[in-house]
Amino acid sequence: QVQLVESGGGLVQAGGSLRLSCAASGRTFSGYAVAWFRQAPGKEREFVAGIRWSNGYIYYADSVKGRFTISRDNAKNTVYLRMNSLKPEETAVYYCAAKIPPLLTGPDKYGYWGQGTQVTVSS
Repeated sequence: QVQLVESGGGLVQAGGSLRLSCAASGRTFSGYAVAWFRQAPGKEREFVAGIRWSNGYIYYADSVKGRFTISRDNAKNTVYLRMNSLKPEETAVYYCAAKIPPLLTGPDKYGYWGQGTQVTVSS
């Protein structure tokens, strides 16, 4: 069983950048698909970006393409989400999640979740 711990959230001005980290413990990410989701108050949890560890396949939500970058560090067993040009409406709790492949966008498909990290984008 894999445990996930997110970090890197915080307060940033609109147009700014943050990098989130998702570290795995208990097991490596090898053999998993890892995704970032976010949930704003009163809204459903939504897919942001994901990566399949074994082959590096990456998929982004249309809303973040060109601004967000998901990456991995095999040695550190960590997945990152670099977020540029942040918008106030992207204020949310950001979650890391993992599942056995394939990489899917529905949050109900993921069985492993981190505790979340708050990202607040001020206008």
